[in-house]
Amino acid sequence: MASMAPTSSAPAPALTVGFDLDMTLIDSRPGIRACWVELSARTGTYVDADLVVSRLGPPLEEEMAYWFAAEEIPATADLYRELYPEYAITGTLAMPGAREAIAAVQAAGGRAVVVTAKWGPNAELHMKHLGMAPDAVIGNLWAEQKAVALREHGAGVYVGDHVGDVRGARRAGAFSVAVATGPCSPAELTEAGADVVLDDLTRFGEWFAGHAG
Repeated sequence: MASMAPTSSAPAPALTVGFDLDMTLIDSRPGIRACWVELSARTGTYVDADLVVSRLGPPLEEEMAYWFAAEEIPATADLYRELYPEYAITGTLAMPGAREAIAAVQAAGGRAVVVTAKWGPNAELHMKHLGMAPDAVIGNLWAEQKAVALREHGAGVYVGDHVGDVRGARRAGAFSVAVATGPCSPAELTEAGADVVLDDLTRFGEWFAGHAG
């Protein structure tokens, strides 16, 4: 009788998890507020910086449209990004559980990638300053546009705090994990189509262990 060779299955591919930046991994409100205050002083245009930081998420140019004429926005956005490293980086804090969330993905053999609407070089400065080490940082993408980077990196999960992040995850065919740490309520995130809503990232490691397993 012929002997039966033992069968083996190939290991499952490592799971890539995408993370939004502002109000997901970092609390950038103090730094962004300081940057807008300086921008207002430099341009002589009134900006309610407290209102600005209450609705973080969409691209910079969308927020600027509330305060500046359309023809002024390109140059003003360039000035803001020049001011950003000096005024916004050191005032920014890591969100509770952020470092641990990235570490949980990487410890499981996965890849953690940051996909954000923020200008890429400034997003990378935040990661360096706060000692976070994602596998990639991709900037200048908002809402459904984020699906481009999520697909390119093979992300099966995307974590964010805004309904725009949920839409990006859905467009990419990724599992949408929402954290209620930004401007959108748990009800809004659920209604937008989030697969799971967590209070914050401190619960992500527990959730991820079950999901990856």
